[in-house]
Formats: sequence, structure tokens, C-alpha cells
Amino acid sequence: MRIENDGLGNIEVPEGAYWGAHTQRALKNFPITREKFDEEFIRAYGYVKKATASLNGKLGFLTEEKCEAICKACDELIAGQLSDWIVVDPLSGGAGTSINMNINEVIANRATELLGGKKGEYLVHPLDDVNMHQSTNDTFPTAGKMAVIVLLKELVVAVEKLQEALQIKEKEFWSIMKPGRTQLMDAVPISLGQEFGAMAEAISRDRWRLYKVEERVRMVNLGGTAIGTGVAADRKYVLSIVNELRNISGIRIAKAENLIDATQNMDVFAEIHGLLKALATNLLKISNDIRLLGSGPNSAIGELKLPQVQAGSSIMPGKVNPVVPEYVIQMSMSVMAHDVAVNFAVSSGNLELNAFVPLIIHYTLKSLRFLTNAAMSLKEYIVKLQANNEKSRENLLKSEAVFTPMITAYGYERVQRWIKKSREEGKDIWEIAAEETGLKIDELKQKLLGKKSMGLGQSEKG
Repeated sequence: MRIENDGLGNIEVPEGAYWGAHTQRALKNFPITREKFDEEFIRAYGYVKKATASLNGKLGFLTEEKCEAICKACDELIAGQLSDWIVVDPLSGGAGTSINMNINEVIANRATELLGGKKGEYLVHPLDDVNMHQSTNDTFPTAGKMAVIVLLKELVVAVEKLQEALQIKEKEFWSIMKPGRTQLMDAVPISLGQEFGAMAEAISRDRWRLYKVEERVRMVNLGGTAIGTGVAADRKYVLSIVNELRNISGIRIAKAENLIDATQNMDVFAEIHGLLKALATNLLKISNDIRLLGSGPNSAIGELKLPQVQAGSSIMPGKVNPVVPEYVIQMSMSVMAHDVAVNFAVSSGNLELNAFVPLIIHYTLKSLRFLTNAAMSLKEYIVKLQANNEKSRENLLKSEAVFTPMITAYGYERVQRWIKKSREEGKDIWEIAAEETGLKIDELKQKLLGKKSMGLGQSEKG
């Protein structure tokens, strides 16, 4: 162990650790939940620290030697080489101060090594050098928004691929007629392709909403320091730091017009997560529909042949379950739970700061990961789906609701009597309809089950 000192006194730190006194106290104060900050967030924080060191070097606030050492250490953090030393729990108190100090100390100790010193010697100081002209309150949200932008792009790509897979199935299944169902009961005819087309349209809306929200995530408060007034930071630094960060990271961010607002108000995360929740609801609904359409397969709906991706039971031979839709449903449920937490946290800020930014950013990034993985898994599953044409037609022929278009020509009450007679006498509804209308059964089927029955505003006029 080595002895380090902070404003509270001496504390023991593991000899080989790149972290220091502030991190060590956080480890004691916040027992770990075994959650980890997203790797993209750590990478973004590395870019923030590199940009601040680079600009402070250009402005003459850091020596060339220190600036170069800090930037090299940041490059290692960005590359993931120091990530194992970022150990503070995401759900720690202090509005993110502990994680900011963890990163400051790791960079400072690594930079000290690069200058020939030992860990804990701090030839580069974690506060005076690495944290120069900064506060947790502007660096943490900035890193969080940068990470969100990166993961949003990945999610949009995944959603786009899912939409394309659904559209392929829409075309492939377009001519397969089946019963539509409302409240799980037989309704009127629809094609399997039309059902998948509706799914694709829902996902298309999600794709557009998520693409557009990036515009509002780009506004960052870096340079605002503690509460957005830029206290303790040089004016030239405040005016230039966001441009420096954008150039170094390649991520399209912009300086918020009102740094005080951007420091204390986290409503953009409520907006983002609301859109994630909307996607989660669509993924859950689609997954449940696929489970229903593939149910049985012999004793229930069975209109889809589900991919046999793994054995479904340790006791029932041959059983195959819709495990991928079930996985997607669980991911979606988790995102909905995250949304509740994020909204509570966003609304719980007080005055000039929101103390719960770590939770807000952590669960937003987690939800982005969950939904990206879920969308990609569902896409691969949908590609393998097959239609059960025979079962779809069998179900349609059994359905009394197929006669709904006849009410235009024969009236609601009369068609209802046919259905009632069929049920009471156990007689085939098609035979009864043929008797009542004077048409042959084949003629009825051609009228009611043909392609025209799938179009808008179709009815049977006799």
C-alpha cells in the first residue's frame, strides 16, 4: 500500500493502482453494484480530458512536457488500455465527482509514469493539471452526451436493418391470406404481408425519431465549469474548448447557447429516453405478435414457422420456443424500467445542478445498448421466419369473420343469422352462405378470399 493525502487527510491506496485518494474514498463510501460505466462513456471522457489538456497547452497554462504526457495518457484511456482502473460505481453520489476524480487520478498517475515518476508522486497533478479549467459539472454531462451520440448512431443502424428485414417479409408474405384478429378474436381477412408491413411502419417511425433527436444532444456545456458561469476558467479557454473537443474527437458537438441551462437541466435525456421507450414498446409488441402467430404450432395459431435456434425444453423432446422474441421482450421491459428511473432523476435536480446525472447517463447508455442488441437479434430472427401457408388458409376458412364484407349486400342481421345457424346446427358456414345467396361455395371463396379483399374499402355488393 502507498499513503496518499487529500483534503480529508491520509488514506491507503493499493501500491499498483493508477487511482488515488479521491477514488479510494469513493470505493469505501459506495459499495459496488457490479454495474460498470459504458466503455463509450469512458472513451468520451478521455477525449474531454485530452481536449482540455491540448487547449491549456496551446494557451500556455500547461508546459509542453505536461501537456504531451497528459495527452498520451488520454490516448491510452481512449484506446481502452486504462479502462480497468476506472473503478468507481456508476450509482455513486456526488453528481459524478468521484468518477471525474477517478479519471483525473488515472490520467495523472499514468502521465507521471511517462515523465519518469512513480504512481502517487504526481509530477502531473490530478486537479491542478488534468482538471484545469474544468468541473465535474461540465465534463461529466459533455462526456455523457458524446457517448449517447455514438451509441445513437449504432442504434439507428440496427433499427434500419430491422425495418428492412420486416419490409422483405412484407413482400414475401403479401399474398398469404389469413384471419386478422382484434382482441385476440377472429376479425376480418388480412394478408400476413400486411401485418409485417404495419410492423415495418412502426419501426420506421422509431428510426426517424431517433435520427432527429441527435440534433438536441449535440449541445454541451463544457467550459461552463461549476454552474455554467465559467468560474475559474480563462475566457479564451471557455470560448474555444468545445471546438477543440470536436476537432479531437470527430464527434459533432456544439457549445450550448446557455451554459447555465445546459448545466442544471437534463430534460434532453428525458426526451431521448422517451424515444427509447417508444422503440421498446414497438419491439415488445412485434415480438409478442411473432410469438402469437407462431404459437402451437399444431394446437394454436401456427401461421408462422419459427426458427429452430435452440432446444426448448430439458424434458419435452422436440419442443422449440420463441427464445429470441422473449429476449427482446425482456430487453424492452428493462428499458421501460430505466425510463422511470431516468425521468425521476431528471426531475430531481435542484437549483443550479442535478446531482443524479450519473444515473441519468448510465441508464440511458445502458438502454441504448440493450435496444441495439435487441433490434439486431430480432432482425436476424425475422430473416429466418417462414410462413405456414396451409395453416393460414385453414384458419381463414374456419373463421366466420370472413363473411363481414357480406353485410353491405345482405345486412348485418342477416349475416349474423347465418353464423348463428352454423353454430347451433353444426353446419358449415360456407354451405349456409351459399344457400342464402344462391352462389356456389367456390364463387363465394373467390369473392371473399381473393386479392381484392385486401384492398382499402372493399365490400361484397352481391
